Amino acid sequence: QVQFVESGGGLVQPGGSLRLSCAASALISNYNAIGWFRQAPGKGREGLACINNQGTSYYKESLKGRFTISRDNGKNTVYLEMNSLKPEDTAVYYCAASHSLSWYQLVEYVYDSWGQGTQVTVSS
Repeated sequence: QVQFVESGGGLVQPGGSLRLSCAASALISNYNAIGWFRQAPGKGREGLACINNQGTSYYKESLKGRFTISRDNGKNTVYLEMNSLKPEDTAVYYCAASHSLSWYQLVEYVYDSWGQGTQVTVSS
């Protein structure tokens, strides 16, 4: 079982930026895609962005233009660049991997390997 470790979270002021990393213990190319999700207190987990082995990416519509997903296959790492952060972006951020052909749907049940999460807090 491949392990995923997220990092890069922390406290940032509104309008600031963060880059999250998702490092895998083995080849990420063994999966169809890697995705980023988040879960705010009292809310369900929501899909943010995903990217497949060919570099095709999909985003939650409301995040287009603020969040960018990328991958470095040589480092077995996927990144999530987050700009113009808002207090409502406060959540635990998770990366996950999918073997499914429906990886682009950005829903939990098509992702089968999850990291432990990293906390992002946007506050002044």
